[in-house]
Amino acid sequence: METHTILHTASHVCTLVRVFLYTCPLKNEKEEVNNMSEFLAELIGTMILIIFGGGVVGGVVLKNSKAEGAGWVVITIGWGLAVAMGVYAVGSFTGAHINPAVTISFATIGEFPWAKVPLYVTAQMIGAAIGGVIVFLNYLPHWRETKDQGAKLAVFATDPAVRSPFSNLVSEIIGTFVLIMGLLFIGANEFTEGLNPLIVGALIIAIGMSLGGATGYAINPARDLGPRIAHALLPIPGKGGSDWGYSWIPVVGPILGGIYGALFYRAMFMSDFSAGFWVMSVVMAVILVGAANAEIKKGKSLGNQVEEKIS
Repeated sequence: METHTILHTASHVCTLVRVFLYTCPLKNEKEEVNNMSEFLAELIGTMILIIFGGGVVGGVVLKNSKAEGAGWVVITIGWGLAVAMGVYAVGSFTGAHINPAVTISFATIGEFPWAKVPLYVTAQMIGAAIGGVIVFLNYLPHWRETKDQGAKLAVFATDPAVRSPFSNLVSEIIGTFVLIMGLLFIGANEFTEGLNPLIVGALIIAIGMSLGGATGYAINPARDLGPRIAHALLPIPGKGGSDWGYSWIPVVGPILGGIYGALFYRAMFMSDFSAGFWVMSVVMAVILVGAANAEIKKGKSLGNQVEEKIS
């Protein structure tokens, strides 16, 4: 009888500890506890994403790092593995969105409740900022060794290879469109248990190698904005500005591209031609045509300047 009482008491203590930590909620616990667990899971998953992703960029671009100059291929592989590790870490808790564009896109097509979107996005932003702080701490002596302010910012946030806002927006839209389509393709197939995160990581590597050269492929508002905020607040020696003028592109582009990717998938593969699909199709057409026209005009203007110099 005494043993039974001790075991019963121990069981209650374990339950209270788990509720307090909000990390492994029991099936019968209150919804608030489940929400907190999801919050922490998305926070931790996104933090892991940035630790590995921002970390590989730091290793490649910061002075006197052993990985200095390793190049774009290493960065894309590092980001792919970063996503895979984030998914492995928290996929069983939330599906590991670790990206507001994923959360919003899935909500748009009814695959995720809108009521939980603020919770997930907030967790993702905080986790990304914390990840940026950890990357900063990992490379403490290298910040003063690195004189290039752009390289320091690149550890935290993206920037375009050629600054042209309309076209940069298009690049982020296309990259995230492909990301969401790819995630839905992967979800429609059956893989050996535990393999999905690696397949998702491979998708990230493919996007980076194929499309990422234009803007550094944020394809994730939290991945860019969270660490950019960390960059602005951290005492990084000689860091320069945080390029807030560009910061809206890695937020708006992925959200637009993600929503359209989800709606496009539903329309083409499930014959769900919703009003939202047609509205977004018009919006995408306007953006794409506008960006193309802007670049064509710039090309003509440059051509005229060259002709004038020759003549």
